[in-house]
Amino acid sequence: MKKIISLALAAVLAIPMLTGCSGKAPTGSVSTDGSTSMEKVIGTLGEAFQNDTGITFTYNPTGSGSGIKAVQEGRCDIGLSSRNLKDEEKSSGLNETVLAYDGIAIIVNNENNVSDLSLENISKIFKGEIKNWSEVGGADSEIVLIGREAGSGTRDGFESITDTKEACKYRQELTSTGDVLTTVSQNPAAIGYASAASVKDSVKALTIDGVAATESAIKDGSYIVQRPFVLVTKNDTKLSEAAQKFFDFITSPDANELISAAGVVSAN
Repeated sequence: MKKIISLALAAVLAIPMLTGCSGKAPTGSVSTDGSTSMEKVIGTLGEAFQNDTGITFTYNPTGSGSGIKAVQEGRCDIGLSSRNLKDEEKSSGLNETVLAYDGIAIIVNNENNVSDLSLENISKIFKGEIKNWSEVGGADSEIVLIGREAGSGTRDGFESITDTKEACKYRQELTSTGDVLTTVSQNPAAIGYASAASVKDSVKALTIDGVAATESAIKDGSYIVQRPFVLVTKNDTKLSEAAQKFFDFITSPDANELISAAGVVSAN
């Protein structure tokens, strides 16, 4: 059964059900589905929206490809994708709105003494051309490549930027950001990638060509491994009143501070 995160459930995200500012009972609901990398930012925005309006907000973390499909099939109001829509997806009637920009962190185990890699070496590592950590200043240990599943927006963004599409020699292909973080944290020889906003102290994020994945570096483009966080809707289907209200809120300047607090850079 697919895991569904509801901001109405205190047991999940500790967010109480509230009535709107007018004191009237809330009406309607808004459902989102897609990118696991967007969990922190969409959760932050959903919490603020629900607390302010009392409208129920839900998020189903299925991955970018599944979120796009959910919009196409009418199973959610707004899809969440951590990649731009493909031409064929746009021609099928889908529309994209960039919410924010996120750095893709290259992560290693905390025991790894490597702290910086060039983009060129990252590409060689994931293509299997560099096989041992000693070749890039690390321990004499075989490099273990951890990636995301086909259809993942994070994988699409990473492989596009590093020019490794269809060439990565993954040991494991995992289905969520959390799984990548956990796997890398448990293997001293592992390297993977994940949304910079999702990185925890359990792993180490490398600098790329000397640049860390900070908000300022993502905003000015000096950190080059980055991708968009996209809201996906259908051109021929009008959003419900509740969903439109949520969409308008998160794409307005009023949401910029919340987006920044979630560790990503607002597109507005």
